[in-house]
Amino acid sequence: MSLNFDKMGGILPVVIQDAQTNEVLMLGFMNQEAYEKSVGEGKVTFYSRTKERLWTKGEESGNFLNIVEILEDCDSDTLLVRVNPDGPVCHTGMRTCFGERVKDNLSFLQNLQTLLQSRKEQLPENSYTAKLFRKGAGAIAQKVGEEAVELVIEAMESDDDKFLNEAADLLFHMTILLVDRGYKLEDVVKILEERH
Repeated sequence: MSLNFDKMGGILPVVIQDAQTNEVLMLGFMNQEAYEKSVGEGKVTFYSRTKERLWTKGEESGNFLNIVEILEDCDSDTLLVRVNPDGPVCHTGMRTCFGERVKDNLSFLQNLQTLLQSRKEQLPENSYTAKLFRKGAGAIAQKVGEEAVELVIEAMESDDDKFLNEAADLLFHMTILLVDRGYKLEDVVKILEERH
């Protein structure tokens, strides 16, 4: 990238966007050093205009912004950084610096999928999903089958709460199976879109 740091006196505005939900999370600034550190470490580092120093987002809170991709605008004087945030982005504890938006419940599935992918990579000791990942695709597929049967049984009954809970269990385990096979919910949605 041939970025134009001179236009604003050595800094660039940086728009931070959630790579999963496309939600704008915050705005910050980078100088050349902050940009290079961000690229080198894969975590967003800003230049603080008030403190006149670099600061890596999450250095105190642990809520890092893990870089997925960096895009420059047409004039090379603004950056769009797409990230996977480790937690709330705003210092107030809110998900974004622009306040909570009305949630699209389906975006939760993308967040869940991201969490499941990290469970597969890190395999934490006391995680139910990590235990399934360690057992392999056969065990996960068996669990999907069990949940499908339980959903069918509840579909024949009149308890809507149990029916919806079994549907949630099936969707959860199906997502685990997709992640285990290296796929995403988006791959399934793409097929549905093509069929439609």
